[in-house]
Amino acid sequence: MLEFTWKVFADTGNIDTYLLFKELERDRRQDRYEREEDPADADFSIT
Repeated sequence: MLEFTWKVFADTGNIDTYLLFKELERDRRQDRYEREEDPADADFSIT
């Protein structure tokens, strides 16, 4: 989806498409960050 949105922006120059691209990019980074945190939480235990 990210690549498609970028291609549409590159072809049209539509600012709304660019803003959608940036939002999707941010969400993708946030999802990746949250997945990386989960294993660390499982390894950490309070005794």
